Amino acid sequence: MNKDLTTGKPEKVLWQFCLPLFGSIIFQQLYNIADSFVAGKFISDNALAAVGNSYEITLIFIAFAFGCNIACSVLAALFFGAKQYNDLKTTVYTALISSCVICAVLMLVGTLCCDSLLRLIKTPEEVFADSKLYLDIYIYGLPFVFLYNVATGIFSALGDSKTPFIFLACSSTSNIAVDILFVTAFNMGVAGVAWATFLCQGISCVLALVVVFRRFAKIPTEGKVKIFSWNHFGRFAVIAIPSILQQSFISVGNIIIQSVINSFGAAVMAGYSAAVKLNNMVITSLTTLGNGISNYTAQNLGASKYDRIKSGFRAGIKLVWALCVPLVALYVFAGQPLVHIFLESPTGQAMDTGVAFLRIIAPFYFIVSAKLVSDGVLRGAGLMKKFMIATFTDLVLRVALAEILSRTALGTTGIWSSWPIGWTIAAALSIVFYATVRWEKVYTAA
Repeated sequence: MNKDLTTGKPEKVLWQFCLPLFGSIIFQQLYNIADSFVAGKFISDNALAAVGNSYEITLIFIAFAFGCNIACSVLAALFFGAKQYNDLKTTVYTALISSCVICAVLMLVGTLCCDSLLRLIKTPEEVFADSKLYLDIYIYGLPFVFLYNVATGIFSALGDSKTPFIFLACSSTSNIAVDILFVTAFNMGVAGVAWATFLCQGISCVLALVVVFRRFAKIPTEGKVKIFSWNHFGRFAVIAIPSILQQSFISVGNIIIQSVINSFGAAVMAGYSAAVKLNNMVITSLTTLGNGISNYTAQNLGASKYDRIKSGFRAGIKLVWALCVPLVALYVFAGQPLVHIFLESPTGQAMDTGVAFLRIIAPFYFIVSAKLVSDGVLRGAGLMKKFMIATFTDLVLRVALAEILSRTALGTTGIWSSWPIGWTIAAALSIVFYATVRWEKVYTAA
């Protein structure tokens, strides 16, 4: 059901809108967590390392889908808040066409460069074949990833966060069952893990598109609606390109960090692969809440309700910190049983690596969550330059420090320590940028 985010108490509106988003991303993360769980528990530690290794490359593709999602969502929310429904539909159609073209190009590049990318991150020979197999199958499913992301962006722009949650809850839980079926009953190995994800994501994508277009058809318009507009494409690109670059460079940075980790051997790779899934679940969830705040900001900006944007920022901080409390406690004090979910043995170097990673970074979730709320407001307002500065500061610091500190006596501990440093400095920048915005001068839907 469509929901106007420009009315009602900001704190209540944000909680009602963002909590289903939080649940959705938890289930979205279950896709990859399920892959890692089944690979580590039912195949081998090397299979787990292969899936985790490939995951860092898939994040590049996801970065492009995420950029399309954000751009479509923010602009659609802006026009929805301003009640400019013809422009709303044109924006969505333009975003879908643009996303399909980008997806086709990426599939071609991925198919041709798969081996080179795996070599680039120094993939060990014992996991190379499985990494390539998993990555090849993932590339076949890219259209589902892109179209599903745009569909969820449309839902969010219309103020509906519950429908995507229902789709993801069903498809991700089904993915776990299909993963286990393909690996244990059909003995498909890593290929079974990849094909299970392909199948479940495909079904989820088709159903989401059917529902969103039925919902979309009920929105009233005047006259003929343009299917594609270069003007709307330009506005789409202004938000999409920085978002894609942000996520892409983060992915490239993660690949560089992965290559540093790979030099410590398969056991460290497996431990990191397990722990980083748990970390990514939190960070991606917090990022998604930031995306929800972007939708909230865009709708209220379209309606010229600037005070509600400021109230939304404060409510957003309360929301993410309330969610961080149990997550930080869980990762710090229950890291070992959580990492054990992905590993066959409860002891050893892989386990020690995963637990150490979680204990070092988890307390700093409070800081990075504040950054992501600030980022959400900046992105929703189209202030992409400031958003990019804060993001790249974090990335550059993390990559550089991981490379430098790994060569000291700290070893892998030095790598994990780069996360909190980057997050802290970038958070300070992002919050300062938000605090100095002059809302009356920010662009509107007109």
